[in-house]
Amino acid sequence: MAEAHQAVAFQFTVTPEGIDVRLSHQALTEIYLSGVRSWKKRLIRLKNSVITGVYPASPSSWLFVVIAILATMYTRSDPSMGLIAKIQEHLPVSQSMSSQCQALLSAVLFSTMLWLLLIFTMRLCLKQLLSYHRWIFEQHGKMSNTTKVWVALVRIFSGRKPLLYSYQGSLPNLPVPAIKDTVKRYLESVRSLMDDTQYERMTNLAAEFESSLGNRLQWYLKLKALWAANYVSDWWEEYVYLRGRSPIMVNSNYYGMDFLYVTPTPIQAARAGNSIHAFFLYRRKLNREEIKPSRIPGTVIPLCAAQCERIFSTTRTPGEETDSVQHWQDSDYVAVYHRGRYFRLWVYQAGRLLSPREIEFQIQRILDDPAPPAKGEAKLGALTAGDRIPWAKARAEYFSSGVNKRSLDCIEKAAFFVTLDDDEQGMMGDDPAASLDCYAKSLLHGKCYDRWFDKSFSVVYYKNGKNGINAEHSWADAPVLSHLWEYTLATDCFQLGYNAEGHCKGEVDSSLPRPQKLNWEIAPECEEQISQSLAVAQALADDVDFHVFAFRDFGKGKVKKCRVSPDAFIQMALQLAYYRDRRTFCLTYESSMTRLFREGRTETVRSCSNESCAFVQALEGGENENKSMRLFRSASEKHQLLYRMAMTGGGIDRHLFCLYVVSKYLGVESPFLKEVLSEPWRLSTSQTAVQQMELFDMVNHPEYVSCGGGFGPVADDGYGVAYSVLGEDVINFHISCKHSCPDTDAHKFGAQIRKALHDLLQLLSPYQKEPTRTEKTRPEVKKDL
Repeated sequence: MAEAHQAVAFQFTVTPEGIDVRLSHQALTEIYLSGVRSWKKRLIRLKNSVITGVYPASPSSWLFVVIAILATMYTRSDPSMGLIAKIQEHLPVSQSMSSQCQALLSAVLFSTMLWLLLIFTMRLCLKQLLSYHRWIFEQHGKMSNTTKVWVALVRIFSGRKPLLYSYQGSLPNLPVPAIKDTVKRYLESVRSLMDDTQYERMTNLAAEFESSLGNRLQWYLKLKALWAANYVSDWWEEYVYLRGRSPIMVNSNYYGMDFLYVTPTPIQAARAGNSIHAFFLYRRKLNREEIKPSRIPGTVIPLCAAQCERIFSTTRTPGEETDSVQHWQDSDYVAVYHRGRYFRLWVYQAGRLLSPREIEFQIQRILDDPAPPAKGEAKLGALTAGDRIPWAKARAEYFSSGVNKRSLDCIEKAAFFVTLDDDEQGMMGDDPAASLDCYAKSLLHGKCYDRWFDKSFSVVYYKNGKNGINAEHSWADAPVLSHLWEYTLATDCFQLGYNAEGHCKGEVDSSLPRPQKLNWEIAPECEEQISQSLAVAQALADDVDFHVFAFRDFGKGKVKKCRVSPDAFIQMALQLAYYRDRRTFCLTYESSMTRLFREGRTETVRSCSNESCAFVQALEGGENENKSMRLFRSASEKHQLLYRMAMTGGGIDRHLFCLYVVSKYLGVESPFLKEVLSEPWRLSTSQTAVQQMELFDMVNHPEYVSCGGGFGPVADDGYGVAYSVLGEDVINFHISCKHSCPDTDAHKFGAQIRKALHDLLQLLSPYQKEPTRTEKTRPEVKKDL
């Protein structure tokens, strides 16, 4: 227990001669350096708060305004039109102060007020400018004169070198759509999914709602929109995520994969050393707000960065009625799981971040540690994988005091969670395609007890050097974590690198204290609850069917030559594939972001439209190519319109959801809202875009590309489809469904998607020669960088 003794700053012993006090200079040094580092972080946060608070101006502009006012006063003119004199009259100053000093102080006060007024005006102007969204509806490549002027004004009012959170105070609030518009769009979205009798009934319910209860609920919603920064996000987090009582594993959490064709090193500890170091480098940039604000690609339009605040040191805590998200100040350690044991791994020593080689050394110590897990410890993580109520009760009863509370606090307050997995994953073996499916399932649920599903994110390092990430969904959406994951992968390979033997670069301080093994006292009754939670989680995990594949026959390059949006092209292919698979259409969910607005999260794009159904029916009905092509163009344009409306606050589902929440608060029933909110999403889709293309060289190093990520099926009888468009020639798909449903099959649906993609390209470019190469699995490559 050397590390425990080192943590004590002094020891004393009572002897007959008196009290013998012994100071630990190493511990005192650690305390001093930790305090210095903490104060540095506070000063940086204070500085950034000032810079962000006065944005789009700068703190130095205050001095410029003061000098300008004083200069005009020196020329015997009064720029304040008498206000400086008025301020001087009412100054509560000593009579000993000369009139010149009083005039100077009054001028400084006036200058400061003028400066603050200018900041407020500039911020208000920027907020109004960012509320303009007509640019997004203009035809690609054609910009109106109004939009050109608008872009110039946005650049002027945006200031120079904004920090990560600089735009937060200037982002507009999410608008509340009109009831009649939402109802009209909803009815249009379900027309092709209902027969005439069903549609007439729904129309009558909608008309009754719009003319009576709807206006009352809308009034309360508008009141909330005036008061809150975002009228959707807090209710969305609470009621969609935190109040769910079923397991979050598979049902809510999602995952991200490593490079598909490259493993930078086959050494597990080395891979962990580099990437853990890269995670903390990202956190340092995050704390200093040095990360550039995210923008819509190719534009100057900023996106909300509020979700970035809870990336690290965040945990979802279970409750009997509702869970809660807890965020702590930065932790200097990570929690590590290996072979049933939990460890605390400090990543800072003497106030500095450990080097990758030192973290590798510490990880290897954990891998080599022969200590067995404590009684009940090995499968403790299953509590986070099962139903939420049993976990909440077990937490309150068995983890609210003593050694169990201290160890649980260590996990929950860690920067993030790390699993050292004994399995090997990735594209490998005689059946690489099947190995990708296993890889996806491992990241999504693992063994159901070797991940801590409540942490904001958990990183998994496999025995062969592969890694991956599993994320809890309530605190943020996938693009936020994807930004972190891209940075980590790129920093790991292209900046930190490995030596010729595959180890991290640098030297090791062998005097580093060993990682601390956490202690537990698990009662037999708690072990029983762990077993029950594991049984629930295992049944859920075994039911998940997954299929992951990289579509390499063509990509967005060829699609764009056909003058079609790649996203619309893929969504139409999914509609065609689903119809061929089930011979019917279904309510389709595509995730769109609303981060153009303050604290915005997501909105639903209802991809199954009247136009898409008409196109699919024409193509499958044998209509001529010209008509099918015309209907496809109409369907893809409608999809683009729906996507743009969702991004700019004109979506359907979040508005209806909030109206439903208000109705529950008021204790009134709405047959219309109840039916709308109960409709299942049998096809749930999401695109994961690469946000930091500058970090990757897709031309010279196309093998360094992540396979994206995925999620579990939303409906028991439906599919979950995540896709990522990489470079010009690759589209990755992650398809999930459930074995228990006889009507779904992930591999069969994947084959339908491949065929639909080829058929659509053939329809749009019948005279273009299709690539002759078939989809071949590229061999796994291990490289030393």
